[in-house]
Parts: sequence; structure tokens; C-alpha cells
Amino acid sequence: MSSQEIPEENLPVAQDDEHGHGTVAVADEKNPFANPGLPPHEHRVQDIDEEAAKRSERVVAFLFTLSMLATVGFIASYVAIPNDKAIYVFPIGHISALNFALGMTLGIALFTIGAGAVHWARTLMSDVEIADERHPIEAPPEVKAKVMADFRDGARESALGRRKLIRNTMFGALALFPLSGVMLLRDLGPLPGTKLRHTLWSKGKLLVNMNTNEPLRASDVVVGSLTFAKPEGLEEHDEDFQKEIAKTALMIVRLQPDNIKDKKELEWSHEGIVAYSKICTHVGCPISLYEQQTHHVLCPCHQSTFDLSDGARVIFGPAGHALPQLRIGVNADGYLEALGDFEEPVGPAFWERG
Repeated sequence: MSSQEIPEENLPVAQDDEHGHGTVAVADEKNPFANPGLPPHEHRVQDIDEEAAKRSERVVAFLFTLSMLATVGFIASYVAIPNDKAIYVFPIGHISALNFALGMTLGIALFTIGAGAVHWARTLMSDVEIADERHPIEAPPEVKAKVMADFRDGARESALGRRKLIRNTMFGALALFPLSGVMLLRDLGPLPGTKLRHTLWSKGKLLVNMNTNEPLRASDVVVGSLTFAKPEGLEEHDEDFQKEIAKTALMIVRLQPDNIKDKKELEWSHEGIVAYSKICTHVGCPISLYEQQTHHVLCPCHQSTFDLSDGARVIFGPAGHALPQLRIGVNADGYLEALGDFEEPVGPAFWERG
């Protein structure tokens, strides 16, 4: 229904003189450029017919309610749909069912909030165009008072207080929608618990040469050499190889027992053979540079330097603490074996370190 179809006596009284609708200023000497004015204001059917306004209100409320349902669907999909399930969607083909469900529900939740707000503004809020003169950046008190008055008028014209159905459903949609982001925090994974404190090393695990993939004998390690080792049973084709080797990789160095300054290091060694974590305690780079004369090892990433003859303490660089040492011994067959796990977490310091 257009304003032309409404009887003239039902139309609101025109106020062209207040907002400048339908009026045109005339140019003169002081104002050489005439104000073209604003076109006559045409009333919408919702301005005239309360039933039409109620219909628009119900449409907006429906859109906000649909947003709430879509948000609930997003959460339900995130929890219920396995991340390895695939579905066929024409014409895209086979895609992840979880990604499809999350994308659809999140898109609907966002779209319906926006569509509801636009429909509310276009059909129920005031659509009277108001022209205002430019003014200095610094607002005088009367302008501030006018702004506050305009704000109050806008709040009144939005009918937020009177249209309770719209208000309540909008608040519901806006309150539920952020839960979608909260659910995404689940992908941060389960809390690590004590996983970072433990590795595959345990009592009796053989030290395996990472180059030859053969168990190491004490006689295989000569003074001045640097050998890299992994625990027995960890193979490169294992699914979790990269995750585990990042915690278990060892540096094996043989020193003269008289050159070992740290008492604990000497006790945890075997005939001068010491085993230290290969993972730098700065940001986790693999240490690979060894200086035989000084017994120093250097991390190539940021030049953290550790003294293997003195408990692998930090003598240079940004690393925060010494390399963890693995206690080793020799079994009945002459092979080097671990006598337990590291006593502290390997790699960079982390927030759970006690």
C-alpha cells in the first residue's frame, strides 16, 4: 500500500517548514547559492497503518529468532558432526560435513541479524531526511544539547522501548551469536596436562643412532665425537614421529671424566659419555654444532651456547636454562640404555613449568 492509496485525512500533518521538505531557498547577495531544499517526504505504509507496522515487527523478530536458531545449530554441529565426515553437495562435490554445517549456520546467523536490522531501519524507524548546517569542529553547548536531544528523538523514533518483541529477540540474537566464537576455542585442543613433562624415554630404553638406526654401544662413542640418538621403537614412518622426536632427540658426547665439572652430570654419565636433550631451551631449535676443545654446543638459530662439561649450563645467548640431561647406563649386552626419563621438561620454558 502506497501513500497515494491512503485517504488524505489519514495522512500525518506535513511539517515541511521544520525539516525543509518541499521548500526552496532563493539566492540573494548574501547567499549566492540557493539551497535546493529536500524533496517532499513520502510516508511509508508502516507510518500510516499500525497493522503493517506490526507485520514488519514480526518479520524483524522472525529474522532475529532465525539467527538464534542458526547459532544453536552452529554449536550443535560443532559438537555432533565428526571432523572426518564428508558429504556430497552439488555442484561443489564432496566436502567436509562439519565445515559445510559450520559455514551455513554461521552465515545464516550473521545474515539474519543484518537483514533484521536493515528491515527494522527501513520500515519502522523514522525515514525523515534532515539537513543541518555545517558547524565548527568544536561544538558549543547548544550544539551538544541539540545532539543529545537528537539522540533522544532517535531512540524514541526507533520504537525500541515500544516494540518489545523486536527488542527482546534482537538482544537474544546478539547474546547468543558470540557463543559461536567461544565454541571455536575448543580447537585449541585439550589442556596439555603433564604431557610436556614426559617423553618416550624410560628405564631400559636403548639409545639408537639416528643415522644408522642401530643401537649404540659404549665403544661406538669416541672422545670428541657428537652423535644424535633416539629411543628404541621410534621409527620415522610412525604417525607421531615428529611430535615425539621433538621431545626425545639426544646429543651423545664422550668427555674425559676428569673434564666433567658438574657432579650430577658425572653421576648420570657412563665412562664420560653424557646424553643431553638436543632441543634448545630458547625456542626449540635442534642443536647441531659442537666445539670439541671447549665442550661447547651452539644452537644455530640464535647462538645460545651451552657448556656440556658443566651441566650444559647457558654461557651465552637468550636461552633461559640448561639443557636437560638423560641418565644413561649400559645393559648386559654392552648397549647404552636410558635409566629413566628426563627429570624436567625439554625444550623452551613453558607456562606449566614448576
